[in-house]
Amino acid sequence: MNLTELDTPAALIDAAQMDRNIARMQSRMNALGVRLRPHVKTSKCLAVAQRQREAGAQGITVSTLKEAAQFFDAGFDDILYAVGIAAAKLGPVRALRERGCQLTIVVDSMAAAQAVVADGYHFEVMIEIDTDGHRAGVRPDEDRLITIGRTLHDGGAVLKGVMTHAGASYELNTTQALEAMAEQERSRCVHAAERLRAAGLPCPEVSVGSTPTALSARQLDGVTEVRAGVYVFNDLVMANVGVCGLDEIALSVLATVIGHQTEKGWALTDAGWMAMSRDRGTQAQALDYGYGAVCDASGAPIDGFIVSSANQEHGIVSWRDGAVCPDIAQRLPIGSQLRILPNHACATAAQFPTYAVFDANGGVTPWERFYGW
Repeated sequence: MNLTELDTPAALIDAAQMDRNIARMQSRMNALGVRLRPHVKTSKCLAVAQRQREAGAQGITVSTLKEAAQFFDAGFDDILYAVGIAAAKLGPVRALRERGCQLTIVVDSMAAAQAVVADGYHFEVMIEIDTDGHRAGVRPDEDRLITIGRTLHDGGAVLKGVMTHAGASYELNTTQALEAMAEQERSRCVHAAERLRAAGLPCPEVSVGSTPTALSARQLDGVTEVRAGVYVFNDLVMANVGVCGLDEIALSVLATVIGHQTEKGWALTDAGWMAMSRDRGTQAQALDYGYGAVCDASGAPIDGFIVSSANQEHGIVSWRDGAVCPDIAQRLPIGSQLRILPNHACATAAQFPTYAVFDANGGVTPWERFYGW
């Protein structure tokens, strides 16, 4: 099969560009002297994770226990479940560990720590550290960091270390700001580890990571591993942040032009928000791509065209500035194919059960994705 034979909309992976993205991140982590533990929630695809492992990655990060089970069944046994644990999920965690999975869980509260030790099983646990005020975690200087650590350790859990995610890095767009955030992420997480150790508690691992900070860190002293996910595909949010170019985005949605409203300067495609997702992550950034940036069938961006609006199964392509394109029907004729670059690779990929992976010769191979919770 080749691209012109695919039913649309279809999720495309440019295999060569994906491999370059994998190699870039792995090379950077090697140079910084840390392990790379990729976050597989971006692709949820065994074939992608295998390529990351072959390039040198060690272990994986997941966002659901179903992912953990599916990847473990496929031969990945060193897994970090990087979402705060709830008591109801400890049973499935224990079942996976008893099957041989080295599954680590995360807590950021006394309630969660108490639930872990009350279970009576010797779970391996990391404490999540809030290094940027973005979402979850214990602040590095809080007294409860030590209290949580001691509760876990004295209660029989294995205190494996600390982890953090600098999600606020997605809001930045300069080299200086990204480097500063990477150092803030590193230094604050290392500080939390040092406090635990000074209190006589074990803390062998210090895990940090986001794609922007991983690609911007100047040094990672005190860090043992980095977690990053979206780098494998990249997306428009990452392009606006400044860590990739449009030509480094390996994931796109193949769409077909199905109609026009010439008086409005619109072309209609069969890729609406059910294909692109409702993620409008670029809306808050300097360059808003609507529901996606429009490229021609070869993947070359068509300057100024975006998916400006979307219904469930219809995407509306127009000029970004709202001006009417008078020759839209001639430029984008009915039946022609477009590639749409996504705002958020994880969200767009999640709309599809299968990737169409194409090589330099245009040949296409299907790769299955994992689904659900």
